[in-house]
Amino acid sequence: MELVFEEEKTFDKSDFTESNLAKGEYNLCKFSGCNFSNSDLKDIKFYECEFINCNLSLAKLTNTIFRDVQFKDCKMLGLPFDNCNEFGLTVGFENCNLNHSSFYRKRMAKTIFRNSQLVEVDFTDCDLSQALFANCNLSDAKFENTNLEKADLRLAHHYSINPAFNKIKKARFSLTGVVGLLNQYDIEIDMTN
Repeated sequence: MELVFEEEKTFDKSDFTESNLAKGEYNLCKFSGCNFSNSDLKDIKFYECEFINCNLSLAKLTNTIFRDVQFKDCKMLGLPFDNCNEFGLTVGFENCNLNHSSFYRKRMAKTIFRNSQLVEVDFTDCDLSQALFANCNLSDAKFENTNLEKADLRLAHHYSINPAFNKIKKARFSLTGVVGLLNQYDIEIDMTN
């Protein structure tokens, strides 16, 4: 199979559900309004690309490379980022729906999650040191042996993080968000005083 090399190309409203995106390397490319739902992105390399208003739900990401890739206004349900290439997953998310996705064992220091849905996302054994969660819904997200050192969760909501099983040194939380650090103790907190 011949591999493609695309640079600075724009893919507008392309549908990759019937025929997959060609295998190869994509540099500085822009994908706008594209449908990758259930498609196979195995072994494809994306460098400094943008995905805007795309549907990537349930795409296969075996050995996929995302380096310096930005996702904006994307539907990304159930994505197995844990299957991506081991080296250099550097991504950012804005206004994305990542519900039910997995980042298990991924190194994602300094990742920015902004205005995104992260319901039931698996962050087990993940390095999220210095990550930013700005206005993100982390309801039922799984944090276990997760490195959140120096992460900023001041504007995140609905999270439950057990400090005994996660690294949270110098992480930043809002006063109301501290409740998410105490959930496992089954205590009642009165916020009226």
